Amino acid sequence: MRTGSKADGEGIQRRPTINDIARLAGVAKGTASYALNGRPGVAEATRARVLAVAAELGWEPSSAARALSGARSEAVGLILARSPEILAFEPYFMTLISGIEAELSAHGYSLMLRMVGSHEEEVEGYRRWAGRRSVDGVLVQDLRTEDQRIPVLKELGLPAVLMGISEGAELPTLQSDEVGAATEVVRYLAALGHRRLAHVSGPTMYRHTQTRVAAFRNACAEAGIEVTSLESDYTGEQGAQLTRQLLIAQHPPTAVMYDNDVMAVAALGVARELGRDVPRDLSVIAWDDSPLCRLTHPPLTAVSHDTPGYGARAVSLLVQAICGERDTGVHIYEVPRLLPRGTTAPPRMAARERDGST
Repeated sequence: MRTGSKADGEGIQRRPTINDIARLAGVAKGTASYALNGRPGVAEATRARVLAVAAELGWEPSSAARALSGARSEAVGLILARSPEILAFEPYFMTLISGIEAELSAHGYSLMLRMVGSHEEEVEGYRRWAGRRSVDGVLVQDLRTEDQRIPVLKELGLPAVLMGISEGAELPTLQSDEVGAATEVVRYLAALGHRRLAHVSGPTMYRHTQTRVAAFRNACAEAGIEVTSLESDYTGEQGAQLTRQLLIAQHPPTAVMYDNDVMAVAALGVARELGRDVPRDLSVIAWDDSPLCRLTHPPLTAVSHDTPGYGARAVSLLVQAICGERDTGVHIYEVPRLLPRGTTAPPRMAARERDGST
């Protein structure tokens, strides 16, 4: 390796620069820069020599130099304004990231992932990335009403794809059919004979949660079904707490839909704790259908999503935006499917009435 060698009378004991590469390759600094940034106007033999020297020196471009040159970073950013612990217990995000990574790899991109504590920190992260040209574009999760990230991204000129429910954002948006899925859940439970339902949702500051809650309530109203909605933070602890609250009420629900699998799994434990049989006394439906749903006893009925495919499709739209394709449309990726398993059945009272028993 040339670092620290005496090949030209002096070693390079510091981080190598383009000047070092140009000198050792025997070319002008401008030629070395063009070769390293993949620009035309450099003979292939010269480009190969420059790249060989750069590789031997272990040279990497600085973010400042990349910003000045206008070269792409070949990275995509994802900032989640959630606790880092969420990746330890929430299967959805790991499944989503697997799909994102697979598609990025196919396009020669890498993922920059950050976890921050607030909406404001997330916005600052976008500004920092844009100023340093650290990423070529971003994927945006957890959309909110009057989301302040959207005008900031437009101001920065940073290509972005919104993943979730959005209206009038004038940025490419990818979403699932939340209304169709929630409506299917209610109709299925109504067909089983349930007349008191509950929905334990995620934080209602998110647009997808607002849409899901409204769809669940509207479908219940159409079916003449009583419904209770409770807001959670997605954790198993709060899922258990809210389930306990529902089941000790004077008129408990006979079926509950949970907005993630972790809360639904916690609900099974609470039902056992209170002596409720699942599914005869309580039917339970999870939203994401991660592998957790097939590991419980009984296995969880779930709303199934192609989460890796959703992440991959978002990357595909973002790469198009990075390449200059203007797209302000809303893309519906899929209609999630309800997969009945062992945690749903006619409620005990409805089964007795159906059988004519007392």
